[in-house]
Order: sequence, then structure tokens, then C-alpha cells
Amino acid sequence: MNHDKTMSKQVALVTGGSRGIGFGIARQLAGQGFDLAINGMRPEAQVQEALDELRTLGAEVIYVPGDIGDGAARKQMIDSVRDQFGALNWLVNNAGVAPKQRLDLLDTTEDSFDFVVGTNLRGAFFLSQLAANWLVEQKQANAGFKGGIINVSSISATVVSINRGEYCIAKAGLSMATQLFATRLGEFDLPVYEVRPGVTKTDMTSGVTDKYDKLIEDGLCVTRRWGFPDDIGKAVGSLARGDFPYSTGQVIMVDGGLTIPRL
Repeated sequence: MNHDKTMSKQVALVTGGSRGIGFGIARQLAGQGFDLAINGMRPEAQVQEALDELRTLGAEVIYVPGDIGDGAARKQMIDSVRDQFGALNWLVNNAGVAPKQRLDLLDTTEDSFDFVVGTNLRGAFFLSQLAANWLVEQKQANAGFKGGIINVSSISATVVSINRGEYCIAKAGLSMATQLFATRLGEFDLPVYEVRPGVTKTDMTSGVTDKYDKLIEDGLCVTRRWGFPDDIGKAVGSLARGDFPYSTGQVIMVDGGLTIPRL
């Protein structure tokens, strides 16, 4: 156990933090002086390079593998953070899955719905519950304690994709979860935020690169480029640093202006 470090360094748990948007977030937080618990589904040997890169930025890093859709795994993650750091300041709910198959709304299966919603919404909701109880406990023990929850959702919370309805519904639900937890934790001054990425270059979008290259070229986004994990990382870093203390429950759009209604 290494409890003395928590006096000076904040600790963040980033789900899905070993690649894609989550890794962009982890890199930003490491650079800002956070210690990190990185959650992912892959064996530790396969994420070693990512963990080492975060360590070169000065972070103490542990890997807490597990499926956030599984209750026992969620508890194990939180227990591991408690054992290693003795504290948790920020939970970043970033892990998410896409439907295994993009099916038309009229053909979507219950299995696919349960898989996507069970991970992206149910998993994030109950991990937030575990973290929130611990955050409250720490705040009550120390009035100067700083922390909160940051949910990484998607423009799909409000932008319809009829070939992955279950994903849109999960992200819309996560958006409400942000407001629920923000309201519940308000009395403890523990803010909860939502960051909503747009079209972002990651593993998840690799299969639709050509489609979005063309759409972006044709003006899909006001800022005419893809989003990158670092774009989301900078937004999360700013929130976790405490730059927006009076904005709990709010959505930060990181979508290059894609959702601006235009003619």
C-alpha cells in the first residue's frame, strides 16, 4: 500500500484507458500529475506499452482488468484502487462497446441491445455508484477533498444512427446518469460532467474511415477534420483540474461543431 502519495497526487480511474479515447485521456491526466488506474479487457501483457508510456509521463500506474458490465469485476476494480492508492479522486467512465454487428433498427436483436446497454450504460451506472459512495466517504473525512465523475458519452446521445440504435440509447441514458449523479452529489460539492465526442479516430471507427473522410470533406463538421483522442483528453484534463467548478451536470461538446444545426 502506498497511501502517503495521495497527499500530493490525485488518482483517476479511467475505464477503457489503454487505447483510443481512453488512452488520450490517460495521457493528458498523467501529464497533469495524476496517478492512474487503467481498466481494460485485454491481458496486461498486451497493454504494457501503453502503461509504460503513461509511466514515462511521471504517473504511478496500475492496471485493473475487467469487464465493467460485470458486477464482481467492478467491485474488484475499486478494491484494487483502494489497495494500491488508498484514494480515488476521479472516475472517468470511458469504456464502451459498439454493437458486434450494425443492424437496422427493425432487425436489432435483444442480445445486441443487452450487450451494448449492459456495458455502456448499466456498467457505467453501477461503477459510478460504487465510486460515488467512496467519493462521499472521502469528502466527509476531509472537507478539502477534490474529485468527481466524468462520463464520456457521444454525440450519439442525441444524433440518430438507425443502424446502431442500442448504442444511441445507451449514450442517451448515460447523459441522464450524468445529471442524476450531479444532482445527488451536489451537496458534497463533487461535480459530475459529461464529455461528448464527435467523429473520433480510434479502433472503433477504423471500419468507417472512408465514409467519414468524405463526410468531413463535405462539411459534416464545422472544424473540418477528425477528432483525435487528445482532443477529448484535453477536455477531461481541464474538468479534472477543477477549471469548471460551477458547471456540474453539464455537457462539454468535443465534436468540431458537428451538432450545430445548420442549413
